[in-house]
Amino acid sequence: MIIDDLTRQRYEAAGFGRPVGLGSKPGLMIIDVQYRTVGTTPKPFDEALEEFTTSCGEEGWAAVPNIARLLELFRERDWPVFYPHVAPKQSYDQGALGAKVPGIMNIPAKGYEFVAEVAPREGDVLLPKRHPSAFFGTPLASYLIQSGIDTLVVTGCTTSGCVRGSVVDAFSLNYKVAVPSDAVYDRSPIVHEVNLFDIGQKYADVSTTSDLLSSLGALPARGA
Repeated sequence: MIIDDLTRQRYEAAGFGRPVGLGSKPGLMIIDVQYRTVGTTPKPFDEALEEFTTSCGEEGWAAVPNIARLLELFRERDWPVFYPHVAPKQSYDQGALGAKVPGIMNIPAKGYEFVAEVAPREGDVLLPKRHPSAFFGTPLASYLIQSGIDTLVVTGCTTSGCVRGSVVDAFSLNYKVAVPSDAVYDRSPIVHEVNLFDIGQKYADVSTTSDLLSSLGALPARGA
């Protein structure tokens, strides 16, 4: 168990981690599920790096079927789906992130394609971004207001980076936030688990995909 008993006891004693629940108008965010974060085929992490240095390897591919399950329900219910994604980097995008992680500046074009199993279709909202949070420098908040969204289901990667940044910003804007633990991924299992714990204590309801699907299934379809 990565999170020790003492840590759990302290958060419990302080009253953190209470469930918020879902609203009635959910939106699904699929963040950065591109081949550059999983590789074109499932491989162990060290092998995946040979194709894309930004890949999470098999950890990413393990999450894809769960994202697909959520996407299927959102399609059936006609609920909005949002795709915050990294746009191809240009030389002027170097910035602090490019200096911190130089490999992100040299991703082949294939890496920017969406993973086919959960790729967008006509009517989905595409949100190219150049920073971790899906909200920073994008019109996401405006689209959420337009769609009347009160709940965000956040999937994709990385748990410690773009997922976390987007969850914190959504929470800060007073959205209800749900994070399915097996539909987000990171390159380190330890970093993944620690961030899920912290997110669940402060910013979002964290559950499995199966449990979240059960809760979402009780909500009415769009326009009902």
